[in-house]
Amino acid sequence: MLGASACIPAAKRLGIKAQSEPQKPDATLRISPIKLEIAPGKIVETIGYNGSVPGPLLRFREGQNVSIQVENQTSNPELVHWHGLSIPSQVDGSMEEGTPMVPAHGSRQHSFTARPSGTRWYHAHGMAGRDLKRSTYTGQFGFFYIEPKNNPAQYDVEVFLALHGWNGYLSTGGDDDGTLDVVYKNFSINSHSLGHGDPIRVREGQRVIFRIVNASATYQHSISFSGHKFTVVALDGNPVPTPREVEILELGPAERVDVIVTMNSPGVWILGEVDEYVRHAGLGVVIEYANQTSEPKWVAPARAEWDYTIFGNAADQRASSNAKEVEDVQVIPLVFKKKFAGNRWVDYWTVNGKSFPKTDPIIVQANKRYRLKFDNQSDEAHPIHLHRHSFELKNFAGTPTNGVMKDVVVIPANRIVEAEFVADNPGPTLFHCHQQLHMDYGFMTLIQYKD
Repeated sequence: MLGASACIPAAKRLGIKAQSEPQKPDATLRISPIKLEIAPGKIVETIGYNGSVPGPLLRFREGQNVSIQVENQTSNPELVHWHGLSIPSQVDGSMEEGTPMVPAHGSRQHSFTARPSGTRWYHAHGMAGRDLKRSTYTGQFGFFYIEPKNNPAQYDVEVFLALHGWNGYLSTGGDDDGTLDVVYKNFSINSHSLGHGDPIRVREGQRVIFRIVNASATYQHSISFSGHKFTVVALDGNPVPTPREVEILELGPAERVDVIVTMNSPGVWILGEVDEYVRHAGLGVVIEYANQTSEPKWVAPARAEWDYTIFGNAADQRASSNAKEVEDVQVIPLVFKKKFAGNRWVDYWTVNGKSFPKTDPIIVQANKRYRLKFDNQSDEAHPIHLHRHSFELKNFAGTPTNGVMKDVVVIPANRIVEAEFVADNPGPTLFHCHQQLHMDYGFMTLIQYKD
């Protein structure tokens, strides 16, 4: 008579998972309609993950193999983009790169290696057009934090803050040409507007790290913390060469910033938007010291211009604005222009004279270094995002710099910014403005690796 173990497949006896066995997910995201009460009686009907906004914090170790089950409980196909991760095109969460949609009332499992370390995030990625209840206008966003292999803790408390606008509508906003843009009635940090929900409670002497993402579909935010200053330690999840103390943070859509604040000013304070209208519409949160019970206090900061370059290193010769094809670095010019579409309509956008899907792809070779020359010939700032790669700022509007690594950079109106990246992650790679309205109306192209 055969022993019982002989009836068990050899792969299972040896602890090897059969190829056909589905991998047990490390996390599950359920996309479904929710009602979010951002303030008493103020209900936002939106779509979120796992019944909350933001979605669950996904936290993994650097280099960990991760499997995430995405279940779509809505009537529309959806995509989840794993923003800032260096992963294959098939799972990046971009239809243009070839990632399959998660079908309506269906599911897909996404498996990849968690890298690079730092503050990343995940969000919906699709066309919305004039429907402001789709894609990044919704509550489909959440933090994806990847623990570094070496992480000496230099803080006592960790706080994640996501900024978002709600109840958007299209308006000319008094523009002379009658162009439509998105205006928001309400804002929140995480799930509540300013003055509602629990305050963030701290103690004097604590070092608190705030990991902040601008999850807005279209809005650039300026953030200040009354009575305190921020020490910027990372941008888009990447440690900066030169941490600096600042009074104001500026974040374009999809940008992240990690800051440390030493709690040395007891009281009850407001961390929030500098713009008074936006702050009063909800973009803020109360920070309450232990044993303090006063009314939350806002102190307007001295106005200071945000400057990425102060967090970098001294620039070398290659960072000059006259950089040419030296040291095997090929310069790729990218000119951005606005195309007027008519009164009470949405502008179209072009990259090198064409709108997506007619834009010419950017052709690169694996493991070569390229300098992207962003030439913004429009009167609007643009948060430019490169999927699946990080880039190094080399010249920002005439100021050379080194060492600042990002995956989103805001290109000021009528300015030129230069950044370099290594083509080290083969596969179709999306490049676009992260302002949803601009992306939907042409501001997008693909990087293609050639054999």
